[in-house]
Amino acid sequence: MGKKSWKLDRRTFLKGLGVTCMLPYLEAMGDPFMGSSTSSEVPKRLCFVYFPNGCGLPPEENPDHKNWSWFPIGEGRDYKLTKTLSPLAPFRDEMSIIKGLSHPRSRNLLGHLAGDTWLTGGDLRGNEYKNNISVDQVVAQHYSKYTRYPYLALSTDGGVGYKSRVSTLSFDHTGKPLPSEHRQRQIFERYFAQGGSGETSAARKKSLQQDKKIVDLVLEDSKNLQKRLGKSDQQKMDEYLTSLNSVETQIKRNEEWLDIPMKDFNADHLNLNVNATVDPQGYIRSTFDLMVLAMQVDLTRVMTYMMAREDGMGFGENFPKIALGLQRGHHAISHDKSANHWQEWGRYDQWLAKQYAYFLDRMKNTHDEYGSLLENTMVLYGSACSTTHDAINYPLVLAGGSKMGVKHGKYIKYEDQMPMSNLFVSMLNTMGIETESFSDSTGKLDTDIFG
Repeated sequence: MGKKSWKLDRRTFLKGLGVTCMLPYLEAMGDPFMGSSTSSEVPKRLCFVYFPNGCGLPPEENPDHKNWSWFPIGEGRDYKLTKTLSPLAPFRDEMSIIKGLSHPRSRNLLGHLAGDTWLTGGDLRGNEYKNNISVDQVVAQHYSKYTRYPYLALSTDGGVGYKSRVSTLSFDHTGKPLPSEHRQRQIFERYFAQGGSGETSAARKKSLQQDKKIVDLVLEDSKNLQKRLGKSDQQKMDEYLTSLNSVETQIKRNEEWLDIPMKDFNADHLNLNVNATVDPQGYIRSTFDLMVLAMQVDLTRVMTYMMAREDGMGFGENFPKIALGLQRGHHAISHDKSANHWQEWGRYDQWLAKQYAYFLDRMKNTHDEYGSLLENTMVLYGSACSTTHDAINYPLVLAGGSKMGVKHGKYIKYEDQMPMSNLFVSMLNTMGIETESFSDSTGKLDTDIFG
């Protein structure tokens, strides 16, 4: 007689699913107050801001090239911005525009798939999905001891999406996507506002202990269940257990920071009720405001923000229609070949650059005890492909970090498709993380930007 098949009881599954849905909230329950850095060193911060679907690059012979090419005209310090990046003109001395970088293993991929590798340089060729840790997570591991939270992963759509169409920029040490957050009021209440109603330290400690007990019980039951599953399900359970361990780790961190008060801040300027389907500019800027606030109180030193998803998915596809009154969505514009094609794409690229300029302005004019936030923060803005989703020649703007030794003011071209991971090696070193390699790098970036 053959071995009797075993199946998970449906009611048990539904009950388990209920707990699964609770877990992200449990992590939030465990952090009523934010702490301030215990380090006396000047903080070094790193942010990544991503836009999908590449950028408009009219050929040089096209009349629209001089006005609507994403990359500037000329090079070095004498470059001339086109209309596309004109919103960044006030930050000319605080930014570097970089052309020609890409990830070698992604160059033959469809651009949307290459989006999964923007911060990883992972190998997604063939049937296997061999992504690896993202550069922000390398920094998060290094600096997590100084802040209440190791990182913030934000997006306009939230979650992880799915392979080749992720809605996050961050990947863990195994190459698994880390969920991003997008509900701004929940983000504020989770990280900044809990405990404001007068909850005592003892009550918060009791709540944390209760959360630990729940997670411990779920971990124990999950491990027992894992032994009875098939190979495929065991792999899924491994991912689930990794998530549970992450929650458990954060609860322990919350306990350690329980009695450390957060720096004073003013949140009167925050608008946490913006609807991305009605006011995309207001929504994106509200996210940037939260990021600036997180820097100001030293909540974390590592942040990623995906402004929209690849391939016409999610809220971002309709931003050109809502914000500029255009007839097509962002992905549709990137494939359009009509007479006004480059002008429409350029106008939307300009609109995105305008939002990035807002972020830089807010950082430049917001100070902590060490000076302007922008002076101690590197911010990389860009996409994982160029025109028509070619995963080469990534459009990139690096800004900030003057007090970290970063020297700006140039438009730098790399004609030989330099590995983008070389840029990451240089950025890691600038963050104080000494390394000679990251992913598929061949060394540091050949530039004087980093001294």
